[in-house]
Parts: sequence; C-alpha cells; structure tokens
Amino acid sequence: MSQIAITGGTGFVGRKLIELAVKAGHEVSALTRRPQPDIPRVTWISGALDTPIALTSLVRGADAVIHVAGVVNALDREGFAAGNIAGTQAVVDAATNAGARRFIHVSSLAAREPDLSNYGWSKAGAEQIVEASALDWTIVRPTGVYGPGDMEMRDMFRLAKVGLALLPPPGKISVVEVGDLARLLLILVSTDPGRVILEADDGVEGGWTHDAFARAIGAAVGQRVLPLALPRALLSLAAKGDRLFRGSEAKLTADRVGYLCHPDWTIDPVRRPAPSLWRAEVPTPRGLAATAAWYRSNGLL
Repeated sequence: MSQIAITGGTGFVGRKLIELAVKAGHEVSALTRRPQPDIPRVTWISGALDTPIALTSLVRGADAVIHVAGVVNALDREGFAAGNIAGTQAVVDAATNAGARRFIHVSSLAAREPDLSNYGWSKAGAEQIVEASALDWTIVRPTGVYGPGDMEMRDMFRLAKVGLALLPPPGKISVVEVGDLARLLLILVSTDPGRVILEADDGVEGGWTHDAFARAIGAAVGQRVLPLALPRALLSLAAKGDRLFRGSEAKLTADRVGYLCHPDWTIDPVRRPAPSLWRAEVPTPRGLAATAAWYRSNGLL
C-alpha cells in the first residue's frame, strides 16, 4: 500500500477519494483549513495551498500526491489565478522538493477552452505548470462530476422535481459519477500510463445532449420534465440575479455562463483511459437515482 498526500480532501471529490483510499489500505495525509473528525489511516494537516509549511508536512514521505483542490468560483481572474495557478505551483514545488514518485493532477475539461472563462484559463495555466515539472505526472480532466454528496447539481434536481429543466443553449456534455472518478485517481497511484492527459466519463459514446441529461434527472426524481433552453443573454441576467440573492454562494455566475454556452463538453475519445486501466462502473441513470436518494435523505430535495 502507498502513502498518499491529497489536497482538496474536504471537498466533494476529495471526500470520496479519501474514503476509497482508506478502504484500499492506503495511508493518507490530507490538507484541511478546519478541524476534521478522526478517520483511521488519515492524518489531517492544518493549512491551505498558500501555507508552505503545511504543504511540506503534507507531502513528506508520500509515494504519490493527488492534487484535487481548486477554485471553481471567484470574483475575478486574480481569484482564479491565486487558487488554481499559484496553488498548483505551490503543490508541485512541495512535491518536487519532497521527492514524491507520482503526481496526479485533477484538472477540468474547461482547460481545453481557456478563452471561454477565467476558470478555464486558470485550469489551463495549472496544467502548464504540471507539464513543465520534472514530476512523474498524469493529468485527469473530469467531465461533469455528480453523485451523492454533490451540491453543484442540486438546483437541477430541485427544478426537475417540479417538472422543469432550465438549460443553456443546445449542446452536449459528458458526465462521470464521483466514485468512478475517485477509483481512477487511485488506480493512477500505482499504475502509470505516462505523462498524459486523460478525460474520464461514464462511457456513453457521444455524451449526453442537454435535453437527454435533464430528462435523466427527471427520471431520477420520478418526474417528467420540460427542458427549456435559455439564450445566453437570459443566462447572463440570471447570473446577476443569483449573485444578488446568494452572493458568494451563487451557483450560476457570469464566468460560468461563458463555458455553459459552449456546445460541446464531451470527452475526446482518444484521451479516454484504456479499458485495461479503468472504465466507468456506475451507469448514469443508476448514479442519478442514488444522488436523488441522497438529497431526499438529507432533506435537500
């Protein structure tokens, strides 16, 4: 078993990653800003990406570093740069200085289109830092990640419950269940496909149209939905309203409108992991049903 250092361990993907790592018998060190409950085989390191001492402690003795942490919502480009570019540089530097064997970087499909959003621009910048390093790296670009515990898609489920789906202009997406993504990240600790960029999805060839995915969410909550594609101008107006009502907790931001309106967020099949390495195990309809059940059990639907 390996000693794994994880950033972003208190987030949606990171929590699942730690759960599966512990079940597999790995020893984990994980970064946290706040006190966390004790978990067997997990050592919590107090600090953040801008805390060099904490990063040094995090990666000390690690066989592999999995960099999950990132900023998905910021007020401006500088905020994205601080979290995603400077933060990645700090983790790469710490891993390099510690002599870590493997570096697995969680990026985003948004990095393919850096001109569409500040988020995509910052994720592309983070990838460049990893690629320029001397580390034994692999980059994983997740698609839309969903599953029990996710709060990013909750609004879509809540709207589906009343029969509505408010969507961007027509397009296609790929998705992946959080447990499947976490399994891939753990596989990459011990199996090295080389310095490559992988794009992971649920295995549905050609991805999902926005309408089809909305209807799948409707089926998960037991409701037929009416998909309504909104023009970009209306989405931009809605983003202003979301910012007004939810402030920093807004899910729809002006920056997100930029990439939501892109017509094709499906994976590049050439970058899909080889079946001998990994393949998705959770069919999306089943995963969406489990997500809806989690929302219900937690009074969130």
